Amino acid sequence: MHNVDIDLVEMSLDVIKYAISRISDTDPKLGFPKKAEELKALVGETVTPQGIGGEKAFALFRDVLVKASVPIDHPRHLAFVPASPTRAAVMFDLVTSATSVHGAFWLEGAGCIFAENQAMEWLVSLTGLPEGAFGVFTSGGTEANLSAMVTAREYWRSLDPSRAHARGIVITSNGAHSSVVAMAKVIDVDVVLIETENEMTGRQLDETIAKMSREERSRVFAVIATGGTTNSGIIDDLAGIADICEKHRLWFHVDAAYGGGALAASSVRHLFNGIERADSVTIDPHKWLFSPYDCGAVIYREPALARKAHAQEGSYLDIFSDEGAQGFNPSDYQIQLTRRVRGLPLWFSLATHGTKRYEQAIERGIELAQIAGRLITEAEHTELVREPSLSCVLYRRIGWKAEDYRAWTYANHKSGFALVAPTKWRNPEGPETVSRFCFINPDTTEKDIADILDSMK
Repeated sequence: MHNVDIDLVEMSLDVIKYAISRISDTDPKLGFPKKAEELKALVGETVTPQGIGGEKAFALFRDVLVKASVPIDHPRHLAFVPASPTRAAVMFDLVTSATSVHGAFWLEGAGCIFAENQAMEWLVSLTGLPEGAFGVFTSGGTEANLSAMVTAREYWRSLDPSRAHARGIVITSNGAHSSVVAMAKVIDVDVVLIETENEMTGRQLDETIAKMSREERSRVFAVIATGGTTNSGIIDDLAGIADICEKHRLWFHVDAAYGGGALAASSVRHLFNGIERADSVTIDPHKWLFSPYDCGAVIYREPALARKAHAQEGSYLDIFSDEGAQGFNPSDYQIQLTRRVRGLPLWFSLATHGTKRYEQAIERGIELAQIAGRLITEAEHTELVREPSLSCVLYRRIGWKAEDYRAWTYANHKSGFALVAPTKWRNPEGPETVSRFCFINPDTTEKDIADILDSMK
């Protein structure tokens, strides 16, 4: 199966040609999903005893399958949290796969891990955490949040032997990412939600703790704040929350999976003041730091605590602890053992373009949100729900109901024009369906925004 033949060489050239064509395309197509039965009729059985051949398989992918998928870097893909990996990062993702390096242990991946760590040093510098803080690249924010929560719980338990089997509690807001509640289920801890329409504040946190019973307070081990909510770009009162965490000796985690990229933008860096006091931070380079999926990161103030919580032992792993194999082992600091060197595309892109270009691209996303806010306010048929925050904009089409937003979303998507999805915003009267922009791609233009708004008339 590994023998190199002329067909494989020719297919490799086709793949490279496709990759080059894809990343240099100035007019990308916005794919639209098909039902499984439709795809089955078009593609047929592809996994067979004898195989269908690489040429046919690649043709099916190119002509059918990828066209039924949505490219996250389309300039008018403004739904959810899109992404816009640089061409350098995309190309180096191919190189990363081709290297076949196992990125869990220094013994096997020293050179590649060293490069990852140079990119990580820059990420850590953005947070302002003190010397000694460091982190590791993960598959995304969910794994990063989980790794941080496990570290926090294990540290809390280590402080008091009576907590060895105690069911802990984390406190967060209703604006926190869904992964926080989901991962709390994974590690079997309770979640106390602070209900707020805007940022979670230190005062709200202090009041919430004060209302708890003595038994409940004894089980609280962590507070999870958000550095840019995915729905509306809201940044919690990080400095105020840090004060309360210090007062009650609680682990302070900041989930900045989406918003963390804005730490590199001088225009909004002050909004994150207090993040330098966190015990752990989540940032997703595959969101606003222009890296391909899947690349998240978790950073720790005291990495030794994470290593104590996550390092695995096994007879066949013993050699990785030998003196001759010593170095930074990424698997020791998060829940994943086997891992690819997923930080390499980010490293190569940073090395290629420099951090100044990154700052400029992130500032452009913030600028696009402000432009959208102006266009929405100027139009007679739209209005802002709240002022733009980071690169998120919530707005309403005056007079529309939930079904109108859905119909408009599907019509624009199916035509290949744009993907802008509705969301919900909590008003005093109850949840309201509204529309939402999230700007990541610096290639999105003011005309793109204006045309999307005009399509709501």
